[in-house]
Amino acid sequence: MKPIKKEHKFGKGKYVCRRCGRTGGVIRKYGLYYCRQCFRDVAVSLGFKKYS
Repeated sequence: MKPIKKEHKFGKGKYVCRRCGRTGGVIRKYGLYYCRQCFRDVAVSLGFKKYS
């Protein structure tokens, strides 16, 4: 039986990517909450010109 994961209240594990669920490298600026890998995929559709 798998142990139940506890809710993280602070630190890196608190914030998860809204697209894939990763906890590392999450971009929180402007309320994005995407990991850096997913951000590269969706940046153009969000209006970031640098990644076009």
